[in-house]
Amino acid sequence: MKLGFGLYKHMLNEAHYKFSKQCGATHLVIHLVDYFGHEKNNKENANQPIGENEGWGKAGSANQIWTLEELLAIKKEINSYGLELEAIENFDPAHWHDILLDGPKKEAQIEDLKQLIRNVGKAGIPVFGYNFSLAGVAARDVGEYARGGAVSVGMNGGNDTPIPNGMVWNMVYDENAPEGTIPRISHDELWSRLQYFLNELIPVAEEAGVKLAAHPDDPPMPYVRNTPRLVYQPEMYQKLIDMKPSNSNNLEFCLGSIAEMTEGDVYEATDSYSKQEKIAYIHFRNIVGKVPNYKEVFVDEGDIDMMKILKILKKNNFEGVLIPDHTPQMTCDGAWYAGMAYAMGYMKGLIKMINNN
Repeated sequence: MKLGFGLYKHMLNEAHYKFSKQCGATHLVIHLVDYFGHEKNNKENANQPIGENEGWGKAGSANQIWTLEELLAIKKEINSYGLELEAIENFDPAHWHDILLDGPKKEAQIEDLKQLIRNVGKAGIPVFGYNFSLAGVAARDVGEYARGGAVSVGMNGGNDTPIPNGMVWNMVYDENAPEGTIPRISHDELWSRLQYFLNELIPVAEEAGVKLAAHPDDPPMPYVRNTPRLVYQPEMYQKLIDMKPSNSNNLEFCLGSIAEMTEGDVYEATDSYSKQEKIAYIHFRNIVGKVPNYKEVFVDEGDIDMMKILKILKKNNFEGVLIPDHTPQMTCDGAWYAGMAYAMGYMKGLIKMINNN
């Protein structure tokens, strides 16, 4: 097992690379979507909801996917600090909104995503994580939920507010969209849209040597913002895997999201999917409670026995990367750094114990 950090686009710089290396991380999972490309673009707001109609900001350019040259440059930069680039996480909503919404541009957009996956493969980046969701990460709030009053995120009930036209995955891709909201659809319809996505992209990912890794719903509710969710119970991951059997059809395994689910068992799910060698990488975070009422907490204080998780992973010979994903913000200067350093130190200690036994 390898340890890494997840860095947002505005964190892809020397300070965060050095911090990652100093903490003992060897790998990075990066975001190239600029979720916070506005005045709220800072580490303090990195995990906070911004607004139902504003979302996390504007999506990127609809006419330009990330080029091979861009990907090679960021990989070279990361490598220069002694780190490996393990994965890119999330497509830009500008590049796939009509794939999610079954809109008129979906065929052109799927061709762009195919080229993007080819670029990722040529750059030698092994994994691309995604979350096939209309609402994205939504319906969460912020409070002093972790030990000692550390600020974290959680959920206190659902959110049925419809998504306005021109927004998907919590970002605005069309500021000039007509008034109104996106129509409510069934779960079957969303699974059908996923089937199209997998049928088109998995063969390309196979040729490119890239693993596509699906994140479970966050939060894992049947509906969020009047839209259906795909993977809101652990067994639904199996349905996704079975829809398009392939070594390139994998999971972005978020322990927190799975533990928040109302059914199943996080340990059984970890065992099942790691045995199948379907876990590309892991979001190693802890929570208290289940939807619609849960809180994200420090890695050592939640409902999940993280040592038990690591023992399961070792038993099943998991060799992928674990990242803290996000963590409570500690009450000090450099709140993000302190929270991440604490999580990484705890993870390193656990893994050393596991490996010495």
